[in-house]
Amino acid sequence: MASIEEKVESLIKEPIEALGYQLYDVQYAKEGKDYFLRVFIEKPNATISLEDCEKVNNEIEEMLDTADYIKEQYFLEVSSTGVEKIIRKEKHLQENIGEYINVKLFKQVENSKDFVGILKKFDDEVIYIDVDGNIVELERKNISLIKKYYDWENEI
Repeated sequence: MASIEEKVESLIKEPIEALGYQLYDVQYAKEGKDYFLRVFIEKPNATISLEDCEKVNNEIEEMLDTADYIKEQYFLEVSSTGVEKIIRKEKHLQENIGEYINVKLFKQVENSKDFVGILKKFDDEVIYIDVDGNIVELERKNISLIKKYYDWENEI
């Protein structure tokens, strides 16, 4: 059975693309007593504006209500991925091979729970990143978060 995220993604992907955007990810989460459906969009070679988010929100809101995949009351949030995109899916990993990523772990490896390096490759069990010339193997079951890395101190 497909998850809520997968069902929503299938429902809204085409209408979002018809507006000229790309659907990057859908996340459904409970935070405290509230539920959130977060839709992350991108636009090729452009920055996402508040108006872009509003346009997508207006396009998908009624579709989501009609489909009624989510029984709880929830907040719909449409936003850009941001500079430090969260990497959750295989396709996101594939798109970021050769790029700097930040990996946060549940348990320490080599005395650290936080690694920044170049994603070299990955498989079902391990991701391999180059940290200052050393390949570090990180078990995927130990990873709490992966996101694109942006060097805020040396930004251009």
